[in-house]
Order: sequence, then structure tokens, then C-alpha cells
Amino acid sequence: MISKLEDIQNPFFIGIAGAGMSAIAQYLQGAGLQVAGSDRFFNEGKAGDIKAKLEAEGIRCFLQDGKGIDAATDLVVVSTAIEDTVIEVKQAKELGIPIIRRSELLAMIAATKKTIAIGGTSGKSTTTGMLFEIMKHAGAQPSVISGAGLVDLIKKGKIGNAFVGKGEWLIIEADESDGSIVQYRPEIGVLLNIEKDHKELDELIRIFEIFRSNSARFSVNRSNAYSASLSADANNDFCIDGNEGDVGFRATSFHQSGFHISFSINGQDFELNILGRHNMENALAATAAASLAGVSLSDAAAALKQYEGIYRRAQVLGQKNGIWVVDDFAHNPVKCAAAIAACQPVSDKVVAWFQPHGYGPTKFLRKEFVHEIGQTLREQDEIWMSEIFYAGGTATRDISSLDLINDIKALGKNAYFVEDRDLFLAEARSHLAPGTTLLLMGARDPSLEQFGKDIFDRL
Repeated sequence: MISKLEDIQNPFFIGIAGAGMSAIAQYLQGAGLQVAGSDRFFNEGKAGDIKAKLEAEGIRCFLQDGKGIDAATDLVVVSTAIEDTVIEVKQAKELGIPIIRRSELLAMIAATKKTIAIGGTSGKSTTTGMLFEIMKHAGAQPSVISGAGLVDLIKKGKIGNAFVGKGEWLIIEADESDGSIVQYRPEIGVLLNIEKDHKELDELIRIFEIFRSNSARFSVNRSNAYSASLSADANNDFCIDGNEGDVGFRATSFHQSGFHISFSINGQDFELNILGRHNMENALAATAAASLAGVSLSDAAAALKQYEGIYRRAQVLGQKNGIWVVDDFAHNPVKCAAAIAACQPVSDKVVAWFQPHGYGPTKFLRKEFVHEIGQTLREQDEIWMSEIFYAGGTATRDISSLDLINDIKALGKNAYFVEDRDLFLAEARSHLAPGTTLLLMGARDPSLEQFGKDIFDRL
């Protein structure tokens, strides 16, 4: 039975190209283990440059055909998306090799450091990236395990979602979608927000209650009604504007000019080259957590002024023919609405394209998608959707993106369906003009990065 990190030397990751899996794989390789892994996207040629970047770190990558597991393999790591029918899962069981979930392994890693765990429905990756930047600037030499790549690490040829530092602090993104957040016992737990996503609200609240109990110190966003209900100590909490009572950290005076935002936290001025009021909230959360770890507000402000952003989080691809193109990971109702709202101060018109992922999640959140997107669109704005991304496995295809589009159209909004995303630009071109921002949204599909680049090139 594997119970601690010291028991592992040669782990094998099934689904290593995934954001969460690749991050832990890189971390362990950087910590001195000999890591290997496979992914079905390697078989299909859909992993982009992830395989090459993993191999550049010394990680051995294999097709998902069972040839990667050998006599030296002492642990097999799987995510919740990996089914028992996968050949390597069967092989590991036949060979008696222990199999654990990604979240269990992350909990083992977190137990070896002073951990700051970032939880909540939306904003985890961005807040994690911002906090890493602040702690790094303050000289803490932190480690990080995130669900998305930091641009400054990507520029160095890395995937960018993991880094092994020499300091005592580890910053992790704690996932609630599979309930794994309850396994962590962080020094500092941060709760950004609670909204319906993956699970019903009452179930999410129960999960975050355990997260609160497991955290030595807990900091919540008092501007979100559901997270505010889980406050443990107002001095650790944060909020934006409003009158949420006495809190330790308050952000005010928000202003957005183009792709630049500014605001104040407890009287300290902050400036970031990023979009959206929701990113003020993320920066506030990161600053509050850093302060609890001993970092001054002035150091946090100086760090975030240099913050370069997160891969596919309000990532500006550029401007062409007077049209700005922004690529975003938004995939749940609140995130999609926030991404659209963040682009509205930039241009007279926003044309948003969205590819939902998963038939089950899309059906579960149908009403929320329609409500959040519908109420955010201005009279001149548009929402386009292509068909739902199917990632494999068992799924009942009893909903289409067209259903969401028809619902939004019934609200009197400009909504369009183009089943094949490769036809999107041709059909939408007449809707794009100088003074428009084209926002591309979607998640889980590793080909979305290239899709965004192709759209920009063809614009």
C-alpha cells in the first residue's frame, strides 16, 4: 500500500497529457522521481506539443497501448476520467501494481510542504498563478501545481503548470468537481466562490465545509453569498466593494481601460495587464492568501504589475483588421458570462464563440448557461456555439449546443449555431468588423489552442 511520497520511485500516469496529470508528473520528475506515462491523445495525434515538453523534462511518454508499464513501475496514477476498461489499468491489476487517483497523489505531495490550497467553482487556476507570482517575487521560492500553464513558464519552453521551488511553500489548485478537495489539509485554504457546476449547490457546500475544517487557516470571498456562509475568521476574509461587514481585505475603485485593470486593496494601489472585474477578485484572493503567508501588500502589488497571465485565461492573441481576438478557458455558466463581460469595455461589440464540453455537464447546466449568457449579452453582442465536445467514454447524447442557442434566441438575444467549428469563421465573418472583440471559449479539448491560433491567422 502506497501511503507516502517516499514509497514511490517509478510512477506511471495514464492520461498524462491532461492538465492536472501533467502538472503532478512534472512536479515528481523535478523532485527526483523517474516518471513515465501514456495518453490516448498521443495515439490520435491530438496532444499538441505536450508530449515533446514532457519528454524535454525527462519524462518517458508512450502510446496508450500497454507497452509503457514495465517491471520497474511501482505505482499507476489515474484521473477520474480513466475507465477500468483502459488496457493499462487492466495490466496494472494483473501485475499487482498499486493504482491511485491523481488527487490522492496530490494529497501526498501537499503533506510534504506548507500548502496553500485554492478552491472554488471559478478562478482557481488564475488565482493560483497570481499567488505563485507574488510568493516568487517576495523571495519565498515556492512550488506550484496548477491546472493551467503560467505564461512566464511557457515562454521558457515548459507546459507551465508545475514548478519545484526550494522554499517551504507549495501552492495547489484544489478541485471540487470530483470531491477530491476534501483530501487536502492545507496551512491556508482559500475559497473563491461557490456556484452550481458539476454538482448541486448543497453538495458543493458540504464538500467545502470539509475543506474549511481541514484548513489550519481559512480565507473566503465574502462577496459570494454561498462562500461567505462558510467564513471561519473575518480577519482572513476578502470582499469587493459593498458592505459585507468587517473583513481583512477589501478591494475598491475598480477601473478597466482596454486590457488593463486597476483597483485598491486596503489602500494599496494595484495594476494588472488583464481583463475583467472577476480578475480583480482573483488578485484580491491571491493577495489575501499571500498576506496570511507573511507577504506585504506592496510586494503583492509590485508582483502583480508584472504578472503575465495564464494560458487560455483571457489570453489576448492579438488584433487583426481592427478586431481583437481573445482566447479563454471559460466552460461553466458563470465563467462564460464573466469572460463576455470582461471583453465588453474593450470593444463596441463582442462576438463570443463557445464549444461546450460533455453531454452530461451541458445538460446539467442548460438553464444556467442560458440565464448567465443571456443576461450578459448586450443588444449588439452575439453568442455562437458549435457542437458539444465529446472526449470519449460512455455518454448519452441527448442534448445539443443547438438547444442552448434556441433557448438564448428565445430571450431575444443574437444567438447562432454552427455545428462544425471549422465553418465558424466563414459563417461569422460578415458579423466581424473593426471595433469588434472575438472571444473564443471552451475547455478540455486540447486542440482549442491551435483552433484559436488558426482563427486569428485566417481572420
